[in-house]
Amino acid sequence: MAGHEPPPLPQSIIAAKRDGCVLDRPAIEAFVQGLVDGSWSEAQAAALAMAVVCRGMDADETMALTEAMTRSGERLDWRAAGFAGPVLDKHSSGGVGDKVSLMLAPLVAAAAAGAGAIVPMVSGRGLGHTGGTLDKLEALPGYDVN
Repeated sequence: MAGHEPPPLPQSIIAAKRDGCVLDRPAIEAFVQGLVDGSWSEAQAAALAMAVVCRGMDADETMALTEAMTRSGERLDWRAAGFAGPVLDKHSSGGVGDKVSLMLAPLVAAAAAGAGAIVPMVSGRGLGHTGGTLDKLEALPGYDVN
């Protein structure tokens, strides 16, 4: 196909970020697609993550990564639930404890409501020895998680 270029190689993307370059949208999309289809190894993903930690990402890179991640999987359609505005979520990336979720989610919800957005706080139950965020919220007298 004319004008169609193969995606950049993982080692090229890793080296570019390691060397302080700003990754373009195709490079970031290739990274996310590589994670989805398994063409990037865990070692390659870890190397890029380390380069990002060391060199950082600018606003355009962060936006491109967020958009590529959004398109990479199944998305929930909240229109059937009657939500008129955009639906956002603050979701944990792992770790033990809910210190951030329990404090940040209400703040995000308040800020989002001012902008016409909805934050349903998608959370888990019974997540092993730590319990899920919903378990903790339900322990508060009078708090309704529904």
